[in-house]
Parts: sequence; structure tokens; C-alpha cells
Amino acid sequence: MKKIVILSGKGGVGKSSITASLAVLLAERRRISAVDCDVDASNLGLVLGVRDADMASWEPIETSEIAEIDLQLCNGCRQCYEQCYFEAIGWDEATGKPFMRDFGCEGCGLCSLVCPAQAIRMVKIQNARIGYAQTRFGFSVFSGQLVMGASGSGKIVAAVKRLAIENSIEQDILLYDAAAGIGCPVIASVVGNDFAIMVTEPTPSALADLQRAYEVVRHFKIPAGIVINKWDINPDFVADVEQFAESNQLEILTKIPYDRAFVEALVSLQPVIEYKPELRRYFELIIDSVGV
Repeated sequence: MKKIVILSGKGGVGKSSITASLAVLLAERRRISAVDCDVDASNLGLVLGVRDADMASWEPIETSEIAEIDLQLCNGCRQCYEQCYFEAIGWDEATGKPFMRDFGCEGCGLCSLVCPAQAIRMVKIQNARIGYAQTRFGFSVFSGQLVMGASGSGKIVAAVKRLAIENSIEQDILLYDAAAGIGCPVIASVVGNDFAIMVTEPTPSALADLQRAYEVVRHFKIPAGIVINKWDINPDFVADVEQFAESNQLEILTKIPYDRAFVEALVSLQPVIEYKPELRRYFELIIDSVGV
């Protein structure tokens, strides 16, 4: 099974749209599964026409912990309150006891370590749900959704990837759609892949974020190539992207022109190659370059 991750560094460059069309095109040739690794704002299923009601296999998971204070044991020493880096613990002057602020605890466990009265314990919480659905294109899309205000995105991504692998034993390709940025969810998305498709656009901010994302890819020693989306919005800056690619021995897999069809396809909940088949040739170039 070949595992390919699509990432960008910067949001809004068309990564999920490109992933969806690649998945549809690959499914015509190979047995594949697609995995949405952006658990904070999952939308790959929507691009493929999958609605929440179609995700019949949603199951809750617990990958995070929060602190719970037993006020009967608390001696009011203030250690937890003073040493909580995230200011998740407040102090009630009237009672001389601490209290937990809503949505503040990151589950680091420091408070439970410094409490001399052992009045604080870490408890598991249901912080997400994961599941999958069959698309009308003949392949499954796996997804996860973080509970509002909860933490633990990286661990949820790892859980979604495990679910996909367990249910895709007979597949040839797993296609991972990473979140934007370079944080824990992206690191969890990138690790363990055979190839990385890095999507960018010809702007200084997109290139800067691409360079940071490539540091993550290079750390895990994963071969990679670049897709320049909307290349014609700033043709002069394309040379800067190409220079970065050349200096790092990265292939430009294709350059896709700006096209309103991408937006119109998103609104219609369709992959862009279904909405406008003339664009298929750009995605075929990516597939041929990657060798899948």
C-alpha cells in the first residue's frame, strides 16, 4: 500500500480541492481510500459530496485528558493555580480553593504533579469522533471531528489514520489530506508516508509557509514534489517557487491556472474534475509524475 500526503503550510491554496480530484482520478485506476486529516475543520468529505448523515460509522473516541480537582482533599496551597502555564485554573478568594476554567485545560498534568495533597487527577474525556463513509466514486473517505473547545488534534489524526489502515487492507493507495500549518495535526499526517505532494500558490506568504512545511517533510525523509496552484495570478513570482524547488531538488509536478470552477465546484459539493472535466489533464500530470 502506497501512502501519499497532500499538504500546503498555508490554508486556502486549494489543497483539499486538489486532494478530492486526485482521489477521484486515482479511483478510476487503482483501489484507494481518502483520509481527511484536518480534524479541526474537516471538509474533504464535503468536496466529495459526502454529508454528515452519510457517515453512518461515527464513533466517539477519547484521546485527551483534563484535570479534575477534589475540593474535599484540596488544602488551598495555590500550587496548581500559580504553576498552570495555560491559566486553566482560577482561584476563588471566597472559598480559598481553585476551580477549573471552561475550555482552558490542555491536559499537561503539571497541576496533578505539584499538588501536595494529591487532590488533582487526570481524567479521560471524549474529545472527538471518527468514522468513514462510501463516496459515489467507489472509494471510502475517512474523517475525524474534534469536539468544540477540546484539544488533542494530533492524537485524533493518528486515530483516523489507524482506522483507515485497518479498513483499507486490500487498497493500493491511501491519500491523506493534511491540515494547514505545521502543528501537531500536520506532523501526525506526514509521518509514515511514502510521498508528499506540497501545494502552494505564487505569493510570498504561501512560499514562506511551504518552506516551513517542507522542513517537516524533510525531517521524516519523505520524497516530495510541488504543485503550484493559481500560478497565473502572479506569474513573476512563480520563478521564486521554482528556485526553491530547484535548490531542494524538488520536482514541480504541475502548474494549475486560476479557474473559478474550483469555487463553483466547492459550492456544488463536487470535485473540480467532475464539474469541469477539461481540468483533468493537470491531475493526470500529478499522478504520472508521482508514479501511481
